[in-house]
Formats: sequence, C-alpha cells, structure tokens
Amino acid sequence: MNDHERRDAGMAVRREVLGDAYVDRAVADTDGFTADFQDLITRYAWGEIWNRPGLDRRTRSCITLAILATLHHDEELAMHVRAALRNGLTPEEVGEVLLQVGIYAGVPAANRAFKVARQTLRQEAQ
Repeated sequence: MNDHERRDAGMAVRREVLGDAYVDRAVADTDGFTADFQDLITRYAWGEIWNRPGLDRRTRSCITLAILATLHHDEELAMHVRAALRNGLTPEEVGEVLLQVGIYAGVPAANRAFKVARQTLRQEAQ
C-alpha cells in the first residue's frame, strides 16, 4: 500500500471510529504547523495500526482506553470512550477496562479515568 492509499484507508477508519464530526473539526483545524502530524496519524495510526486484521476494533478500543487512562491523557481518553461506544463496547465494558487499569496501572490513574469516562458517557447519553 502506498502513502496515498494508506492515507485514504486511514481516513476511512478514522471517520468510522471517531465519527465524521470529530474528524471534520480536526481537518478544519489543520494548518501548516499541524499538517504533517495530521498526515502521520492518519496514515500510520489509522491506516496501518487500526486497519490491521490481527485485532478487532473492540479489542483495539480496550487497549487504547487502558493506555490513555494509564498515561492520564484525559482529552484523548474522552474521545476514545466515545469511539469505544461506536466500536460496540458498552458503558459496563468501558468500566471493566478501567477496573483493569486500577489493578495494573494504579488506583489514582483509574480514579481519574473513571471521572473522565463518566462525564463522557453522560454526555453521550443525552
């Protein structure tokens, strides 16, 4: 797959996982300073990793939630809670992932992640 094909495939997956509204905002916010970064994540995060056949999107969402929660990347965590719901996870399954984080990455990380996830889930339920 060449870069153009990878970018197109990545944009399709990115839209499916994050939703058109989010991706449209990110694309509209792209400027000369961020264009290379947006291209990189579209081609490699979405076009390569999220497009690989070895794990389904639900599993990739679980892994992504756990990593983002562990690293305290709250804004990205909220975005990926929404993506996890789009990928078929239930709110209860999101909670299970965060319980796992509590044991393996620490209670403070899980506590913070539960706050972010609860707020995001409430917003999505409205």
